[in-house]
Amino acid sequence: MENFKIDVDADGIATITFDVPGRSMNTLTSGVMAEIPQWVETVKSDDAIKGVVLTSGKASGFCAGADLGDMAAGMLGGSDLQAAFDAGWRLNGALRALETCGKPVAAAINGLALGGGLELTLACHYRVVGDSSKIQLGLPEIKVGLFPGGGGTQRLTRLIGVQAAMTAMTAGSSWRPNDAKSAGVVHEVVPVGTEVEAAKAWIKGGGKAGQPWDVKGFKIPGGGPYHPAGIQNFLVGNAMIRKQTYGNYPAATNLMKAVYEGLQVPMDAALRIETRYFIKTLMTPQAQAMIRSLFLSKQELDKGAARPADVPASDPKKVAVLGAGMMGAGVAYVQAMAGIETILIDRDQESAERGKGYAEDIIKKRVSRGQMTQDKADAVLARIIPTADYSLIKGSDLVIEAVFENRELKAEVTAKAEAQLEPGAVFGSNTSTLPISGLAEASSRPEDFIGIHFFSPVDKMMLVEIIMGEKTGPAALAKALDYVMKIKKTPIVVNDGRGFYTSRCFGTYVAEGMAMLEEGISPVLIDNIGRATGMPRGPLEMHDDVALDLSVKIAKQTAEDLGGAYQPLPGSEIVRKMVEDLGRYGRKNGKGFYDYDSKPKVIWSGLEELAPIKVAELSPDEVEDQKRRLLYRQAVEVARCWEEGVIDDPREADVGAILAWGFAPWTGGPITMIDQAGLKAFVAQADVYAERYGDRFKVPQLLRDMAAKGETFYGKFSGQKAAA
Repeated sequence: MENFKIDVDADGIATITFDVPGRSMNTLTSGVMAEIPQWVETVKSDDAIKGVVLTSGKASGFCAGADLGDMAAGMLGGSDLQAAFDAGWRLNGALRALETCGKPVAAAINGLALGGGLELTLACHYRVVGDSSKIQLGLPEIKVGLFPGGGGTQRLTRLIGVQAAMTAMTAGSSWRPNDAKSAGVVHEVVPVGTEVEAAKAWIKGGGKAGQPWDVKGFKIPGGGPYHPAGIQNFLVGNAMIRKQTYGNYPAATNLMKAVYEGLQVPMDAALRIETRYFIKTLMTPQAQAMIRSLFLSKQELDKGAARPADVPASDPKKVAVLGAGMMGAGVAYVQAMAGIETILIDRDQESAERGKGYAEDIIKKRVSRGQMTQDKADAVLARIIPTADYSLIKGSDLVIEAVFENRELKAEVTAKAEAQLEPGAVFGSNTSTLPISGLAEASSRPEDFIGIHFFSPVDKMMLVEIIMGEKTGPAALAKALDYVMKIKKTPIVVNDGRGFYTSRCFGTYVAEGMAMLEEGISPVLIDNIGRATGMPRGPLEMHDDVALDLSVKIAKQTAEDLGGAYQPLPGSEIVRKMVEDLGRYGRKNGKGFYDYDSKPKVIWSGLEELAPIKVAELSPDEVEDQKRRLLYRQAVEVARCWEEGVIDDPREADVGAILAWGFAPWTGGPITMIDQAGLKAFVAQADVYAERYGDRFKVPQLLRDMAAKGETFYGKFSGQKAAA
């Protein structure tokens, strides 16, 4: 076998080491799936083997789960449902054979075990895990439009009960080792490096070769579907799933069905039920879209798919951050966590120290939760040097400018910082709206000037948008990408333009919500419809989060820059009055479209004076139409960005939209949504909206041409950037 090694000791205990060659992390590839039944049969048939310890040969973890690209190709190769079921059953059948092999099997979990990796351990009779804050155990499949398909829905519910298991699986959450033991997911937490020893000790101490659910009289913790208490989990669970997903995610519904039906039958039948629902889910457009964007495309971008291949690799050691406000402080924290010496500069020492305090607060929480040792915390904080002295920039590989969105201020700090930089060092502006080419006019080295746009809060938001100015060179792009990959964020590369890609397209969601408000649609309806699309928040909520006063500032700067060509956005006068006349800035001062001094927040009672309600109710069909309106408005803007050359890679368009502003993940992103709808149907519906609501829904000629030819974005443009 290529992926597993078997070593039998003098006590007859076989240590099976999982070690996929050529990879830093074990995953369940097609080769691994083919070999599991082989060693299970060896364990079962070899009389010399008295017990089994399953562990990993990787320092990085036990198993990160299924190789989704490999798995999907194997199960979706054709329209033959029986073949798809057989492919899906391969792992389930092998793991069932393992747990019924008649010999005690222990998992020595010496690193993270996620998805199929955890399911592999759940089929073992005993689980030992190392006591490390780096280890996570969980079933996160829901995050890519799937649910556990290797027995997880059946074994976890029988181990810890329906409520706890469903909560974990529908959230895709994970446990740290001690939390997993408290939850009943593992049996023992031991010092790192002693996992195999402890697993062998359990076997030699008389470990039982059987699972609880295979013992006569087994009862499901908390009760099953027909238990008076257990039935409540399904009655309430259905409502909770609907509340959380709005019916957009078939995986969540099918997960509940698999659990409900599976708990009423013996394990062998339960696993077949799980496999059927898993294959059904895998074949949905939502799952295929999410797997492509959130797993395959994201992986490619994380590895630098957009990086110029002919530029030597760089490794930034020292990076200066200009501006110690919330954004700059967040950038300083993630840099220091990545091992980068960080010079955090602000107008005075006190402001810079306050910025470092942001990192101190986060790190203090990590230490208190056991996620970081005090020694490591001290080392991270020592990398952040707060100062007002620009001379400390000397020797920096990169500068991240994160001052206020003011062209003059940015020009001032650019000149001061560049005076300290060596040739070849890169200057990155963290602007969200101001064109990079314009900001680069203040630079004496525009070929090394680039946009590096972070999202707030930086420590939680995984995307970084890199913006190419007119004169930005390939070396600057490569170095910026190397930096983003080092701090473990996902980069997308776009070309210059006002608002670039993410801010420009996100703004249409908020603006369309404002247009609905101007039309007289109830603000409660607007935000409920927004959430029902799959967006993380309603348009008005999101406007409050971004800050209403920031919207006013951006509008004034845009009007100043564009002059007579400036077109006010819908609802801009409402927002101006709220900010300038009423001091309502949004969530940050507790007063915006909502009042935040009560819990839960409530719509501001004075809003109706500025926007009288004319539509207080909508029929179900009208709700669906308005949901589509909000999503299509964003997608039309994405298509315009494409035609204008702002973005040119479908992977970056989709992943960027989901990670940056939360574009409904179930769609796979706006480009996938357009492709799945069909270009012809999308254009026809957008034309209806353009007639009804105005030119903002007018599609670019590119879409009409593609529709006429029956083309798709992924079919026409995939691989374009790589080829270039």
